[in-house]
Amino acid sequence: MDRFDDLRPLFLFDGLTDVELAGLAYGGEDFTFEPGDVVFEQSRPATYWWVLLDGQVELYRRAGREENYVTTMSEPGQWAGGFQAWVQDTGYMATGRAATAGRMFRVDSETFGNWARSVFPLGAHLITGFFQTIRNIEAMASQRESLVALGTLAAGLAHEINNPAAATARSVSALRETCDDMLGSLLELGRGSLTADQFLALDGLRREIPPVTARIDPLAIADREEELNDWLDDHDVEQSWKIAPALASAMVDVDWCERVADELDADTLEPALMWVATTLSSSALLDEMEDATARVSALVGAVKSYSQMDRASHQVLDVTEGIESTLVMLGHRLRGVIDVVRDFDGDLPEIEGNPAELNQVWTNLIDNAIDAMDGHGTLTVRTRADGEWVEVDVVDNGSGMSPETQAHAFEPFFTTKDVGKGTGLGLDISRRIVADIHHGEITIRSRPGETVMAVRLPVRPPR
Repeated sequence: MDRFDDLRPLFLFDGLTDVELAGLAYGGEDFTFEPGDVVFEQSRPATYWWVLLDGQVELYRRAGREENYVTTMSEPGQWAGGFQAWVQDTGYMATGRAATAGRMFRVDSETFGNWARSVFPLGAHLITGFFQTIRNIEAMASQRESLVALGTLAAGLAHEINNPAAATARSVSALRETCDDMLGSLLELGRGSLTADQFLALDGLRREIPPVTARIDPLAIADREEELNDWLDDHDVEQSWKIAPALASAMVDVDWCERVADELDADTLEPALMWVATTLSSSALLDEMEDATARVSALVGAVKSYSQMDRASHQVLDVTEGIESTLVMLGHRLRGVIDVVRDFDGDLPEIEGNPAELNQVWTNLIDNAIDAMDGHGTLTVRTRADGEWVEVDVVDNGSGMSPETQAHAFEPFFTTKDVGKGTGLGLDISRRIVADIHHGEITIRSRPGETVMAVRLPVRPPR
């Protein structure tokens, strides 16, 4: 069987006369491949137009140092490459790697372009214009989506990191003042009549004050501070306004102060209480700084998990971890206005997939849910296992989608948002990530007061 007989049955060439097809068939050649062979490579000049005759060729796109599976050419008549027939200096958009043994027909791009122009001149001109336009639009859209995604990530991180960073700055400033008061009180004690035994007794009383491990009612602290202020005034302590709040926050009572007064002379009581108060304040401020810096560290960890920095693109992943990191990144839009209900399955199995791309899906679904509730409502994120599947529901209690919106929601470029809003990642792209790359499915169930975006992912995707 010659090349003409190979090409004639293919759906790709329906409508061509035998003479027209023969002009293409005898301008090209057969190409056989074995499993693992690289048929064509991403970004290399697209010097050939390839048509599958039999076998399977998997397509991969490279992102940085990682390759991501795109799809498989398995139906005879599927084609790839040949872009230099329309635009010079154009490379292959993916790498074709043979999954099985098979054959392809290939013809160099120049010959293919000349043949197309001779058979259908208008069509060739239309394809050239269309291809150039699409390349320009795709480049601009890709840049814009990257900037939008980066802006969303940066804005979320800035909002989340601002509070602990500001708390650390406030604590450092307060700690400097507290340390000055502590050194001053020690200097006053040194100048006074305090003996070594009295200082040891004072330190022993200080150590008896238990650390505060639970949140204390502010009203209880205020009552304790008022009692301490009265006691300090009765004992002629001039800086009671500094000492009383620190002692009250540690829940020190008047009886403890009486024990201190019994151990010390009148001239050393105030600097002694100031020293104890400043040590308590210093410890509390250091705890605040530790909590704040731990929060910053946790945010950095969430960002690394969200962006999958320094991780392989395809890996065994924890879906719940990805959802949690996404909620952290969108925390500035949720905190104080949206109630978040986490209904996570504690026994959810890990799945195989691309965590960075799935995080983009969670970002899009949660961002859409926030917009649907107009910034106020309840967001429920639910995970559960269903046999060999993992299911994720993102539920909002907004006004719901109309049947018309549901019918078009997964179409390319469809949106109900105003210009400048959204993540730049439409539901069409989310569907491709879920369905085409992870072999899952994404569906919508909506009624007034409840919209459910349901995602199903296989635990082990088919080869």
